[in-house]
Amino acid sequence: MIERNLRRLIHCLFIVACAIMTVSCGYVRKARMIKASRADSLIFQAGTVKSYDRMLELADSFENTGDISPLDANRWRGTAYYHRGIYQKSENYYRKALECDINDDNDQLSYIKVARRLSELLLVRGDFEGSLRIAVPAVKNMEEKGFGSDVDYAILLNNIGCCQINLGRDEEANKSFLIARGHYANRWQSDSTSRGLQEAVLGTVYTSLAYINTRRYKESIYWIDRTEMLLDKYRQRNDARSEYFDEYMARIYIMRAVALQGLDKPAEAAEAYKTFLKTDYSKTSRGHINANDYLVAANRYAEAADNYLYLDKMMDEIGLEPSLDNIQLYMLPKYRANAETGRKDSARIMGNKILEMLDSAIVAYKNSTTAELATIYDTNGKKEEIARQQAKMARQRLIATGAAMVLVLVFFIIYTLHKRKSTQKLAAAHQELQKAYDKLEETTAAKERIESELRIARDIQQSMVPSVFPEREGLDLFGAMKPAKAVGGDLFGYLMEGDKLYFCLGDVSGKGVPASLFMAQANRLFRTFAGQHMMPAEILTRMNAALTENNEQGMFVTMFIGLVDLNTGHLDFCNAGHNPPVILPKGEFIDVLPNAPVGLWPGLEYEGESIDNIKGRPLFLYSDGLNEAENRAQKQFGDDHLLHLLSNAEFSSARQTVEEIEEEVEKFRDGAEPNDDLTMMGISIK
Repeated sequence: MIERNLRRLIHCLFIVACAIMTVSCGYVRKARMIKASRADSLIFQAGTVKSYDRMLELADSFENTGDISPLDANRWRGTAYYHRGIYQKSENYYRKALECDINDDNDQLSYIKVARRLSELLLVRGDFEGSLRIAVPAVKNMEEKGFGSDVDYAILLNNIGCCQINLGRDEEANKSFLIARGHYANRWQSDSTSRGLQEAVLGTVYTSLAYINTRRYKESIYWIDRTEMLLDKYRQRNDARSEYFDEYMARIYIMRAVALQGLDKPAEAAEAYKTFLKTDYSKTSRGHINANDYLVAANRYAEAADNYLYLDKMMDEIGLEPSLDNIQLYMLPKYRANAETGRKDSARIMGNKILEMLDSAIVAYKNSTTAELATIYDTNGKKEEIARQQAKMARQRLIATGAAMVLVLVFFIIYTLHKRKSTQKLAAAHQELQKAYDKLEETTAAKERIESELRIARDIQQSMVPSVFPEREGLDLFGAMKPAKAVGGDLFGYLMEGDKLYFCLGDVSGKGVPASLFMAQANRLFRTFAGQHMMPAEILTRMNAALTENNEQGMFVTMFIGLVDLNTGHLDFCNAGHNPPVILPKGEFIDVLPNAPVGLWPGLEYEGESIDNIKGRPLFLYSDGLNEAENRAQKQFGDDHLLHLLSNAEFSSARQTVEEIEEEVEKFRDGAEPNDDLTMMGISIK
């Protein structure tokens, strides 16, 4: 799984690098533009035709003549080795570049690009803290100096977000991705060409893969949908290239197939893969290798082994050399695919090839080490420094090679110690239990006092949501909220203004008392702005401005707000990152724009939408405590299950529908504790 995740990231980062080599880097945030020198232009042109040796020659020559700075020269060297797939050399030159002085604006711009690329390399390697140590200061530098392009800023934030996900800091990662998305939007909205949209597509592909690689499959679906939306905008541009659109639609299908497979939806995953096979990209060498992300996830090893027949061709086309990194990322998975499907002869041939390539790669690595270090450190007579660096690099390689063995050894040591200490722990636990019983009487009174206060808080919160619903001919409205804890963060409400009905349903991040306080504030703001007869999009824009102010905890709320004319049935609505409502009787989700949740990012302008007439077409709104409800086996209730129930049930009343779905959820849980607040609302205009 780790190697497959690394391979996906390598694919994505390579795509990002290639595409950005061929498009502009966006507008510069300072008022004046920094023009590339003639020397930089010549090196760049050599890279666009994949003449990487020529790039290195030009970097050496122009540094000697003073046409480019040492920082810029090392940046170009790192870039050349990066595109050749020699990542260790690339990293060494990027690090050398960061050690150089920044003497002018060109150096400042080069520093940003080096930090962006080096943070990517460390991210792929799994050195998340190391990647953050490079990316975070670079972002801070750009913010302080107001210098750099939106696309560089966005990519750095994407790298930071990926690291945060892998370090278990999900909310921080979500913030980083959303801010990055805004800077991609700045780029493509200000660009008269389609290049900005290409960069935005690449960024969301990168984000989607980050969630897939950390098995956050549901979150990845959101970003995959976002990628598809941006790609559709790209297709509508006059200068859009059909082959680019075809390739990235194909990548979207593969990502969707992997995510759906991870969500235990094999039939839908297989359908997405079938759609992928209809693209032109699927018939290319890169397409065959890319398809293996899904085939391996679905245990379809025979098909994966067939696709790996295209590996050599792909490596030749991309220009990847048989380095130690590429053997690990590409050759070993090919061997395993053949081994898993029982093709012993093919596996044996591949194993021999790996041994030959490994021997050559190690020899090449050893032969190049001294020259590489001499180049990087300009060592005339500094043999001691070279020897020190050689020893350091050898240690790093040895550590990487023996990591798995160490982990296995540690596992057995821990297991042995754990078993030995079990008896001691049982005895200690018995003593602690006795102490606990001794203190039980002391804590009972305090516990009862806390429970009493929570009951009061629950009663206060319940009083904030409607318990009485309007009695008007032709209108059927009912809602219910069931917190997972004593108090929760879900909300729903309505406000009648003559013949106009405002309604909302939302879900605050987190649970418990902090979420309930944020929920109360959101509920108050909704009623205030609805009472001023604002449209749903304006209400959410005003709420976002209020809730982002002094929001040090980084809390946010997803919301759906609607305004329906009870005479005509016309519905105006705006969705802020919430689950799309279901419209009946067909039982299908409403298509909604992917506005950001409320409270994350100041200055947002929310976009509203409308439906001409919902008379005779009931709406069902809900929080993710419904579709993400889990049973004892931690299987989720799911969107498909929800749609099946709603499309096959007769909508006799809003109350009956809400109560029947609540019963289905309880039946599905089968005694498991609620994992999230559950809120539902039904609306019907007859």
